[in-house]
Amino acid sequence: MDNSLRRLDLNLLLTLDALLAEHNVTRAAERLHLSQPAVSVQLARLREAFGDPLLLPGPRGMRPTARAEELREPLHQALQALGRAVAPSRPFDPAQATQTWRVAASDYGESTILLPAMRRLRAAAPRTRLAVLELNPPALARQLDQGLLDLAFHIGTEAPPGLRRRPLFVERYVLAGRHGHPALKRRPTLARFCKLDHAIVSPDGGGFHGVTDAALARVGVTRHVALSVPHFLFLESVLATTDLVAMVPERLVRGHAALRVVEPPVDIPGFEMAMLWHERVHRDPAHAWLRDLIAKAV
Repeated sequence: MDNSLRRLDLNLLLTLDALLAEHNVTRAAERLHLSQPAVSVQLARLREAFGDPLLLPGPRGMRPTARAEELREPLHQALQALGRAVAPSRPFDPAQATQTWRVAASDYGESTILLPAMRRLRAAAPRTRLAVLELNPPALARQLDQGLLDLAFHIGTEAPPGLRRRPLFVERYVLAGRHGHPALKRRPTLARFCKLDHAIVSPDGGGFHGVTDAALARVGVTRHVALSVPHFLFLESVLATTDLVAMVPERLVRGHAALRVVEPPVDIPGFEMAMLWHERVHRDPAHAWLRDLIAKAV
């Protein structure tokens, strides 16, 4: 920063702006809500700082010097810009907003969180844009910290530390298969459940072991996992068109016309879905509005 600027008090620049507007110490003092002697003292300090008299006595008040005339407009514009920068944030008006929000979610989060919120978002803030990015848990903290993401939706227990969070709902697992599946006319026994051909979603790719298998291992049994897929969307189509079954989050298949849903014969721990964001946007009115809209939608 320029040393000349370091030597100046902001209050001195405000006084100079008022003096250059009024050309009169008394009127400038009234404008600044200061006494006339206080403004005179500040004018003396300004003259010393700039090495120029700045304002000279004249027949109708004070006349600015050539240096003062050079300062008048850029100083006034700079002070106005500074005033806007430090002014309190205006209330967020979604109807006029043009933000582009970037959020990260798995296909499960897209279906259970973002899809229910879309109608409200489009109705309330039609000029905004939403970019949905694939969830990348190892990079999540960095992406939120660097402003590459505004929000992320992830399992609460797997969320990176140090982020703001808001629990959205607790999910439970159910057993799903096609309508008319002979093994799903009623809740299957544990033995029957283990004999079925199962499909599993493996976000990391290619895995054939999940929370269901861990629960079965605790009671000393295993199941046959015949298919591993990376996304829930494909899994829904597989279940609707084959005799494969799957343990799936209930919200994902609730009301699905092509699927039959029953209670599983083994207790599978559920999970909490959370909305995550960085501290730097926590108090931003637009960001807070988006968070509230999504939370209410789910």
